[in-house]
Amino acid sequence: MGYKLYVDLISPLITHQSVFVSGMIKEIDRCKDALKLAKKGEIVSLVSSGDPGIYGMAGLILELNKKHQIEIEIVPGVSALNAAASLVGAPLMNDFVVLSLSDLLTPWEVIERRIRCAAEGDFVIVLYNPKSRKRVKQIVKAKEIIERHRSENTPVAIVTNGFREGETIVITDLHNFTDEKIDMLSIVIIGNSQTVRYGDKIVTHRGYQAKYGDSF
Repeated sequence: MGYKLYVDLISPLITHQSVFVSGMIKEIDRCKDALKLAKKGEIVSLVSSGDPGIYGMAGLILELNKKHQIEIEIVPGVSALNAAASLVGAPLMNDFVVLSLSDLLTPWEVIERRIRCAAEGDFVIVLYNPKSRKRVKQIVKAKEIIERHRSENTPVAIVTNGFREGETIVITDLHNFTDEKIDMLSIVIIGNSQTVRYGDKIVTHRGYQAKYGDSF
């Protein structure tokens, strides 16, 4: 059971199972249906992309299961932030913050404050849901906030459809990254003051050289 795109991604694994798909903003109904089937004794797999506990369905299914107390197993996956980072080098080698720019469930004022705090704290910033057809101003506003606290030359990676058909990878900088194609299937990784570019890879220093020099 899951969002149609995610179920399609695992189609090679589906053999004799019954399949239930639904669209966006149907998450609550999807979880309720899964719990109803499980209560009848069925083994139900509720599919998320990436890791179910990172912007996935794990939290909602646990909330709705409070009354039922049905046994639930959460199977960890590879989050989009891990996948994207591996394709562009090692940008998450030090402290980082993950933010969704979607204000569907979180007020923009809250998101804006979190962006500001992350920028002030010099965290590497990973952006989920950075831009959609209707939501185009948030990524520009995020850039403006971050630029107040770090160099315009800060490396930025944009990974779209990572490890999927149509994968694209762009390495650019803070000043120019909003000129690139960005959509809901993109992950944007914005470096901090310790992030550098080595050719087509970016790395955030963790401090090994400062501590040990070049001896290693």
